[in-house]
Amino acid sequence: MTASLTLSPAVEKALAERRPVVALESTIITHGMPYPQNLETARQVEKELRDNGAEPATIAVLDGTLHVGLTDAQLEQLAQAKGVSKLSRADMAVCISQGGTGATTVAATMIGAEKAGIEVFATGGIGGVHQGAEMSFDVSADLAELAITPVSVVCAGAKAILDLAKTLEVLETRGVPVIAVGQDAFPAFWSRNSGLRAPLRIDNPAGIAAAHVARRALGLPGGQLIANPIPVEAEISRSEIQPVIAQATADAKQHGIIGKAVTPYLLQRIFELTKGRSLDANIALVLNNARLAAKIAQEMSKRQGNAPS
Repeated sequence: MTASLTLSPAVEKALAERRPVVALESTIITHGMPYPQNLETARQVEKELRDNGAEPATIAVLDGTLHVGLTDAQLEQLAQAKGVSKLSRADMAVCISQGGTGATTVAATMIGAEKAGIEVFATGGIGGVHQGAEMSFDVSADLAELAITPVSVVCAGAKAILDLAKTLEVLETRGVPVIAVGQDAFPAFWSRNSGLRAPLRIDNPAGIAAAHVARRALGLPGGQLIANPIPVEAEISRSEIQPVIAQATADAKQHGIIGKAVTPYLLQRIFELTKGRSLDANIALVLNNARLAAKIAQEMSKRQGNAPS
């Protein structure tokens, strides 16, 4: 490993033993929830992975070092940290070079996972094409990363605050497989159905793992986007959440919120408008994605001859 990349003891051991490992992002800890709920959720997601046969590898930059896998003490440190940078491909190296601390977005987490040899990543929802992007050109770096970094990303679709139709178009143009699980519709984060059809559908972890391995065998760049709908009992229907998103978006415009600040602002405003239901749904879908990611990682290990004896 290079000096700037450190594996936690648990992740290092799991990789050495060729056991399934699943990457986790850290912006959900620093920018998604208040303390101590962020720490409780991070621990809960890591436990969910372990209970389903995979080692969690939460990724973050701490004092200039890229950590793949955090100890519990480091998780707590990050959960309480102030002024943490939100890192994507463009600013990750600068943060490391300046000895900074930063939480990884989907794009940055994929980079860290790939550097460590981890091929499966569980998150909540990816970034995408923002509303009004034809004027602002506000398109998440997550989409470009999916096209070049060979990691399968399990999510509940793209965040519902985005222009989901344009997001799917960009993913198609960049050659990213978008695979829905258990349904034909592309999910919309808090809602199971975005009203848009997913390009592909595979209903079992073995099939998803096989597609990942086949993509690598063909020498194709990039990963897969696995769109796993939120559990029925936890969802907020599209008809209910859309007016809330519209109100939050209007509030963001009124307050001049732009760039990286848009998503955290909208998620906080939607939390307020739904009286906390959006956060409950967010936690439920992340746990659901962790369970599926663990199963995919197990299947991938088997297909690559990496299953423990």
